[in-house]
Amino acid sequence: MKVVVGLGNPGRKYEQTRHNIGYWVIVRLAERTSPGRAEERWNGLVAEANLAGERILLVQPLTYMNKSGDCVGQILSHCPQVDPATDLLVVYDDLDLPPGMIRLRKRGSAGGHNGMKSVIAAVGHDSVPRIRLGIGRPDRQPVIDYVLDRPDAEEMTQLEDAVQIAAEAAIVAMEQGFEAAMNRFN
Repeated sequence: MKVVVGLGNPGRKYEQTRHNIGYWVIVRLAERTSPGRAEERWNGLVAEANLAGERILLVQPLTYMNKSGDCVGQILSHCPQVDPATDLLVVYDDLDLPPGMIRLRKRGSAGGHNGMKSVIAAVGHDSVPRIRLGIGRPDRQPVIDYVLDRPDAEEMTQLEDAVQIAAEAAIVAMEQGFEAAMNRFN
């Protein structure tokens, strides 16, 4: 079993904000993998799909960003066969990458991202494969306002392209392994 978790904040208020780009990737993956109906469980919205004969959980935590690890921790306790270093993939926004750029990493610090900090705390180590999607840094706006704001039309196009690429990278990671995805998309 593989688990793909897209980080974001629940609720309509946050749907189209930069901070929810991880959720957007889960939606795109759902379009590509035709999962069953999503259900609320383990503090998340969870849909099951099959990809190349393997069971995949597509997850949007229903906690706020800084508590994303609560959902991941519950999944890991209910699905002990999931090894976070090989079977978990976390997708989230990154201020340090320009809008539209993606980066795949097998492990590492949270880089100041509170959602990823929470996931690392829940897992107990930083060996968690991840796809980071660039949203860029604000010029004058406070960071919290920037990540919770909606991108303009030009930036939205860049982000939608990145979401498509990130979804493809996630599929390659699940079908061929994370190394293959890193080699192809980094």
